[in-house]
Amino acid sequence: MFLNKLPASKILQKSRQNPLLSLCFPFANPPYTFTQKSGYVDVYMKWKKDSYYDSIEHILNSIQLKSIISFKNCIAQDPNGCIPISAVSKRGLEMGVSIRVSRFLRLYPSIFEEFTGPLYNHPWFRLTPKAAEIDEEEKRVYQNCREDLICRLKKFILMSKNNVLPLKIIQGMQWYLGIPDEFLQNPEVNLDGSFKLVTMEDKLEGLAVECDEKFMSAMQKNAIKKGVYSCGTMEALEFPLFPSKGLRLRRKIEDWLMEFQKLPYVSPYEDFSHLDPNSDISEKRLVGFLHELLSLFVEHSAERKKLLCLKKHMGLPQKVHKAFERHPHMFYLSLRNKTCTAILKEAYCDKASIERHPILRIRRKYINLMKESEMEMKGKFLSVNAPLSCAMPLLLACNKMNWNSF
Repeated sequence: MFLNKLPASKILQKSRQNPLLSLCFPFANPPYTFTQKSGYVDVYMKWKKDSYYDSIEHILNSIQLKSIISFKNCIAQDPNGCIPISAVSKRGLEMGVSIRVSRFLRLYPSIFEEFTGPLYNHPWFRLTPKAAEIDEEEKRVYQNCREDLICRLKKFILMSKNNVLPLKIIQGMQWYLGIPDEFLQNPEVNLDGSFKLVTMEDKLEGLAVECDEKFMSAMQKNAIKKGVYSCGTMEALEFPLFPSKGLRLRRKIEDWLMEFQKLPYVSPYEDFSHLDPNSDISEKRLVGFLHELLSLFVEHSAERKKLLCLKKHMGLPQKVHKAFERHPHMFYLSLRNKTCTAILKEAYCDKASIERHPILRIRRKYINLMKESEMEMKGKFLSVNAPLSCAMPLLLACNKMNWNSF
């Protein structure tokens, strides 16, 4: 918790009463008044549901889609374009599937086509023509947008304290960044010369970036377009706010938010070691960091618990998750899918301000196939139960008859 410091006027008043205290503060403006202040306000509000953010399809289906694309890649990478169920039957937990893999694949007949294999009558799976077509389009997007994807990865690493991150952490955020597997499997070949494989202090293999180019955050780019920012040192920059319907802040919190908006903006790509971790400026830097991080992600969202692994290497405070709760006009916390997902509101309320990730369109096409699979499964269920449903009126009529009359 941050603590309010004693105002200068009170110290000057006491110094007149106590000569010893005046020796400690002989100036009208003591040096500490130029340091970073903290006016912490305990922002606690009851969670407010917003159906708009809870119903975003590519976020709502993200968990299932991630598993589907993982199995799709296994099939597409096979030279024959098909695999036996035994090749992936024991990889369910690795792919994020809690049920039998064969059962999971059969839930999506519009993506995975099942057939009998050449040996032992084992079930085999291959991609449907529609899924194979989207897979080819996905490969073209990766090839055409290669520079953009590399730039996003570079920005992600440059947001760290020492411009280096462990490979296992980057791989853990790979789904959110929209980076293909081959980029990280052989980074020295697939990435440009600014990336370098290093051994970190804890003997982990890391990926570092050596770059003299200065990057600007999405916040800074939008402010420059609007003519309200000149990239000055410690220049104030206000965050765009998007209040949800029915969400009202208390007067004390509104006053604090107005003062918070007037504080200097510190870019997540700048050095922040000089900031007092207990100051409001440090909190504004944290909010700016989360804003930029989510703007780099494909869905402009992420599971809140998945972001906790970034604390050590990104220099984030211990209670970084509280920032989402303290700024509900910028972030929305969705509790769907039995998890807590942090969503950047600006990406969905002002779509022109945040650059759309090139791979998002491909994921939406896979989601359409998921919907087709759901309709196909419903059709099969109805066709199987059709004879019984047709016979029900006859059975009910027979029950009403008096069989003793025959």
